[in-house]
Amino acid sequence: MIAFVRLLLLIPLFFLVCIGGSIFCIFRPFHRNNTKTVAHCLSVLHPLLGIKLQIIRNDKVASDYKLPTVFIANHQNTYDLFTISAAVMDSTVSIGKKSIRWIPFFGQLYWLSGNILIDRNNKSSAKATIDQVTARIGNDNLSIWMFPEGTRSNGQGLLPFKLGAFNTAIQAGVPIIPVVMSTTTDLKLNRLNNGHVLIEVLEPINTDEYQLSNAKELAAHCHQLMLAKAQELDKKVNDLNK
Repeated sequence: MIAFVRLLLLIPLFFLVCIGGSIFCIFRPFHRNNTKTVAHCLSVLHPLLGIKLQIIRNDKVASDYKLPTVFIANHQNTYDLFTISAAVMDSTVSIGKKSIRWIPFFGQLYWLSGNILIDRNNKSSAKATIDQVTARIGNDNLSIWMFPEGTRSNGQGLLPFKLGAFNTAIQAGVPIIPVVMSTTTDLKLNRLNNGHVLIEVLEPINTDEYQLSNAKELAAHCHQLMLAKAQELDKKVNDLNK
């Protein structure tokens, strides 16, 4: 019954955000802050999932964020739309599959928000996209939000990282800021109280010492940091939920 009531509220509100957001974006298409505005509108719906959301920001992020950066975040499930989206910052766009634009309502919103669509089945296109993203970072002073796992983990923990985000950051000469969210794969629609969800924005990682030839080392370093942080956040959540 709880799940039915949740879906009865969440689905219409989700489509309302998509339609209203699309209309909003039509009047300022591809604006640098459209993605943040839409992401935060979606994150406002998180109480309907019975969770208490908290974002922890490193002081250094606040002082350094005037620079373009590449955000990397763990990607767990569809609920990310209402949770980790709250951490999206100013002048940030994301990178998604071209097929997203065909999803009714959401796809059109995603495109109008100014996000970058790529063809992941075309390796040469993916390389060209890195060049395009790098140019946008430099020319438009934009930050990029990426999920380096490349897909939802769906309870499998932090999956191995693909190199796109790290090649982009190295080529653009910008830092990487990891964003880590505690585990949400045990979230249940039919549970009234799903407890706490913690999101932490970590300290920027300088990429100046890396070259494209050792991007794997940077990816491994970031993976290690994010895995340790995810385990730390899970422990905090367990303590808070007791």
